[in-house]
Amino acid sequence: MDDAQETSLTIVRRIKAPIKSVYLAWTDAQELRRWMAPADKMVVALAECDPRVGGRYRIVMREGDGTEHRVGGAYREVVTDKRLVFTWAWESSPERQSLVAVEFKSMGEETELKLTHSRFADTPARDRHREGWAGCLDMLERRFSPNSERKSA
Repeated sequence: MDDAQETSLTIVRRIKAPIKSVYLAWTDAQELRRWMAPADKMVVALAECDPRVGGRYRIVMREGDGTEHRVGGAYREVVTDKRLVFTWAWESSPERQSLVAVEFKSMGEETELKLTHSRFADTPARDRHREGWAGCLDMLERRFSPNSERKSA
């Protein structure tokens, strides 16, 4: 395995929602607040985003004990309903900037989502993010489940 593979991760999920809805979940601050924190561990206390090339985003995740985790970055590529690429850096370690690419593929009434997070400082950081992203994507899937409250929003 080369260094690039060792310091990157890829997760593919099939989301039971049309591509426009899934893309909006990634590009609308109110939508981000509903899912962009690992399932059952944290809530999103703040989500801000300006999804355009050069635009910035910021997310604050809060644990049950009040501990906050703050992340932000800039959008490098924005192709509506197709692809988002943005930098990713925790406010506690801004020098450890990584890169996230999210690709959206329509599967009729479902969407295949491919998330690639690369340029981690080391494999332990990659592994922590793999767990975090899995929890976030679990929340995203729940967002579109028949029992979610999305219709009331």
